[in-house]
Amino acid sequence: MAVHGSSDILIDELYETTHRLRQFVETRLRANGASVARLRALRMLAHAEQPLRMRDLSAMTGVAARTTTSIVDSLERDGLVERVRHPHDRRAFLLRLTDKGGECHREAEEIDGLALAEATAELDAEDRAQLRALLGCIRKATS
Repeated sequence: MAVHGSSDILIDELYETTHRLRQFVETRLRANGASVARLRALRMLAHAEQPLRMRDLSAMTGVAARTTTSIVDSLERDGLVERVRHPHDRRAFLLRLTDKGGECHREAEEIDGLALAEATAELDAEDRAQLRALLGCIRKATS
């Protein structure tokens, strides 16, 4: 049962479901030394066509710059990300995955996919299509 944090029970249930889903995935990732936040950063770096500035990574993940710095510091400490000099701005650094970071990203993506498949296993194709359409309506109304 959702805690009433808004004036609309539907929104309360949507928030609670999103929160529980994140916790569900987080638990599975943590068992393998990862987290949702780290996976999101690794994902953005893995899919980028070139190394990213810290501020670009922050914008892409929707995370505050200070939080992004903490995440990147931990990824760098673990040998998953490296900072390289920007070729045109000697004051700036770019971020790129190391080979170890690429492997960690692939493993975390697999865990994430399995967790999400487990969480949504009771939804058939029609349920999924209907839910996506409904969520799309909310996104459209709020864009």
